[in-house]
Amino acid sequence: MATPLTADQIVAALRAEGVTVVEHREWRTHNRNHVGAWGPVNGVMIHHTVSSGTMASVELCYNGYTALPGPLCHGVIDKDGTVYLVGNGRANHAGGGDPDVLKAVIAESYGEKPPATNEHQGSAGAVDGNTRFYGFECVNQGDGVDPWPAAQLDAIERASAAICRAHGWGAKSVIGHLEWSDHKSDPRGFTMPSMRTRIAERLAAAPTQHTKTTPAGTAPQARETPRYQPFPGRDFVTGATSSPVITAMGRRLVAEGCSAYDVGPGPRWTDADRRSYAKWQRKLGFRGADADGIPGPASWNALKVPYTR
Repeated sequence: MATPLTADQIVAALRAEGVTVVEHREWRTHNRNHVGAWGPVNGVMIHHTVSSGTMASVELCYNGYTALPGPLCHGVIDKDGTVYLVGNGRANHAGGGDPDVLKAVIAESYGEKPPATNEHQGSAGAVDGNTRFYGFECVNQGDGVDPWPAAQLDAIERASAAICRAHGWGAKSVIGHLEWSDHKSDPRGFTMPSMRTRIAERLAAAPTQHTKTTPAGTAPQARETPRYQPFPGRDFVTGATSSPVITAMGRRLVAEGCSAYDVGPGPRWTDADRRSYAKWQRKLGFRGADADGIPGPASWNALKVPYTR
């Protein structure tokens, strides 16, 4: 069992895993906490939306509908692999499920043997999954025909691994809705055992950034890997430093909404850089001496300062 991640921690974990994140509307305070508990959390649940169109699906999952108010998940994964965050807290995505499945998820043993028939679904013995699971809805009709692009499957893998890595969980903490509730079919179009294998392989290595994939039926092309500035060390900014890396860093801070600049940013390290960087550290969830405005390796790597020649 674990305490749910804060909004800042979710964003930082996803971006550190190479996920493209869009913070949708007031997602940070959008939840169903007033009707039930959120946490302790035990795992991640994957769904399909039974809808098409990115923004229509995002709005559906943010707002919900009369019979099932939103948010309907925590993040929506579209077909190009972007994750739209729509909720932070309890969300209407999992419903009641099998307590034996929850026990297997907690024990990191799910999939080692077939779960018992879910005789508790919809009964007094069901477990409230909305309390226990993060939920990702993936844009797909769920008809077995609508394709799952490589970029979308990659984002499901990365987003799931990001949450697991942040909590210290393994891949068996990730299940599909169909594995939780016997009357559900989502996600349909790929198998959860194959996805857990991908997640396990990712968790066994350090987080990596995106690479461009080649669409099926096209000639293979060289993959392009984004180049980011490696952590320069804390001493890099403690002197009278002047470098294009600082300009690039400042521009990323501005893009993240962490600007304390009146003018700039520029190549010379100033107190405005320090105050801007401190805002970024606080956005990631750092507090006190850990948010002193001096770059550290975790916050620097999450910022993804582009490579400069």
